[in-house]
Amino acid sequence: MIVVSNTSPIVNLACIGQLDILRQLYGSIAIPEAVYHEIAVTGSGEAGSREVQALGWIETKKTTNRLQVASLQIELDKGEAESIVLALELNAELLLLDERRGRTVASRLGLKSVGILGCLIEAKHLGLIPSIKPILDNLIVNAGFWVTENLYMRVLQTAGEQQP
Repeated sequence: MIVVSNTSPIVNLACIGQLDILRQLYGSIAIPEAVYHEIAVTGSGEAGSREVQALGWIETKKTTNRLQVASLQIELDKGEAESIVLALELNAELLLLDERRGRTVASRLGLKSVGILGCLIEAKHLGLIPSIKPILDNLIVNAGFWVTENLYMRVLQTAGEQQP
C-alpha cells in the first residue's frame, strides 16, 4: 500500500510518542521534500525531526510536477501542495492529511485522505491500540491538536468508547 503523509500526522504523533502507529498501519510512508524540510530543517529539534531523518520506513521522495505544486500553492501551503502532488504521482492509495482545506483539494483531485483521527480509529479497529481516548487526550494536551467537542465525541463513539 502506498501512503503519503503531510507534516501534521507525523509531528503530532511523534510529539506524544505514538508515531509507530503509522508504521503498524501502513508499513511505510512517503513524504515529499517540502514536508521533510518542514519537519527536519525548520522544525529541527522539535517532535518528528529526528524520526524523519532516522526511521527507514519514512521515505522522502521528490515531486516532479512543479507546475501542479505551484498551482496548488495558491490554496495550500507548500507541504500540503507537495503531499497531494506526490500522492498523485505515486498513485497512492491514501494521503495522511489533517487540514480540512487540503483534504477538500485532495478529494477534488480523486485522492482518498484520512487524518490522525481516522488513523486512530483504524488502529483501534485492528487491535493495534486498546483505546483511542488516552491517545486523543494526549494529542490535545501535549501536542496542541485541536478537536471540537462534537468531533471528540463522534470519534470516541465510532471507536465504541462512548455511548451515543
